[in-house]
Amino acid sequence: MHCKRSNSVLCFLDMTNIEEIEHKILALAQNDQSGKAFDKLAIDVFHYQYANCSIYRSFCELLNVSPSDISSIRDIPSLPISFFKTHKVTSGSENFDVVFRSSRTTGQTPSQHFVRKVAWYNNISRLGFESYYGPIADYVFFGLLPGYLERSDSSLVQMVQYFGGLSEPNFNRFYLDRLDDLINDIQKAKASGRKIILIGVSFALLDLAEQVKQIDWNDVIVMETGGMKGRKKEIIRSELHDRLIKAFNVKSVHSEYGMTELLSQAYASKNGILKPINTMKVLPGQLSDPLSYTVYGQQCQLRIIDLANIYSCSFLSTEDIGRVYTDGSFEVLGRMDNSEVRGCNLLYTEKSQK
Repeated sequence: MHCKRSNSVLCFLDMTNIEEIEHKILALAQNDQSGKAFDKLAIDVFHYQYANCSIYRSFCELLNVSPSDISSIRDIPSLPISFFKTHKVTSGSENFDVVFRSSRTTGQTPSQHFVRKVAWYNNISRLGFESYYGPIADYVFFGLLPGYLERSDSSLVQMVQYFGGLSEPNFNRFYLDRLDDLINDIQKAKASGRKIILIGVSFALLDLAEQVKQIDWNDVIVMETGGMKGRKKEIIRSELHDRLIKAFNVKSVHSEYGMTELLSQAYASKNGILKPINTMKVLPGQLSDPLSYTVYGQQCQLRIIDLANIYSCSFLSTEDIGRVYTDGSFEVLGRMDNSEVRGCNLLYTEKSQK
C-alpha cells in the first residue's frame, strides 16, 4: 500500500513486499542478470529504505529528494558512509542477529552495521564468491587476519570462518603469529590436491613474505584484503603485489574489497582491478561535488549500491578514491582526505540547521 506523509510525499510501506525483494536479490546474486534488472531492483530498494530508514529519509529530505524524483539509480542520494559511525542505520527491523564493527585505533569511533540475519550475510557472501571462483567446497581456506581475529565482531572473520566451515574441516582457519604452522599446514593442504586460498591483511602477508623469503606456492591463491592499520609503512598496491609475487612465487595476487558497512564484496584476480559481485554496483562520484557524478575511467569518489544492505542502507558514498570502468569493474587508488570526506556531512549539517 501507499501512505501519504505530512509533506505530501508518497512513500512505499507495504512490508509484505520485503520478502519478494529479498527473493529477487538472492536471484540476482546467483545469476549475472542485465544491468536493467539491477537498476529496477535498486529503485525498489530505495523506496523501501526511504519509507523505513529514518536517517536515510531525513538525509534525502534535506537534499530535497523524494521518491517521485527517482527515475534512475543516479538520482538516488548516496549516504556518507561515516553515518555508520554516528547513527544507527537500520531499515524496517529492530531485531538483529549480529552487529559488525570496524577496526579502530585509540580514540576512533567504529562503524557499526546492524545485521538482521547473519544467514543472509553468509548466503550473499557465498553466492558472490562462487560466482567468481566456483564452489567453495573445492577450496581449503586459510586466514591471516591479525587485528581482525582478536575481535568477535568482524564481518571479514565471519565470512572466512563460514567459508572454511563449508570446505575442509581438518585444518585451522586462522593464524596470528604462528607463521611456521601456517606454512606447514598449507604444504599439507597442497599435498591433498585441494585448491588453496590464503586470505590476509596486507601487513600480515608482508610479514609472512619476509619470513619465507621465497616459497613455491604457484598453485595457491594469495588474496589480500588491504589494510596496514599503522603496522607498516603504507605502500602502493603494485609494490605490495610485486613483493608478494616474488616471495610466494605466484603469478598474481588476488584482492578482496569489502568493509563493515557493506554486505557484498568485490574480487580481483590480478592488478587490483575489482569486479563487484552481482548484488553490488560501483558508480563514479564527482570528487568536488558530493551530489554529482563524473565519467568512467577518471579519478573519482567510489559510490556503491549494495542491494544486500536491505535492512540498513544500500546507497553509500565511500571515502575511497578510485576509477570505475564501463564494464562495471573498478580500482581503489587511495583515501579521501578529511576535508573531502566532510563535504557531504557538512552539507547535511548546514541544511539541517536551516
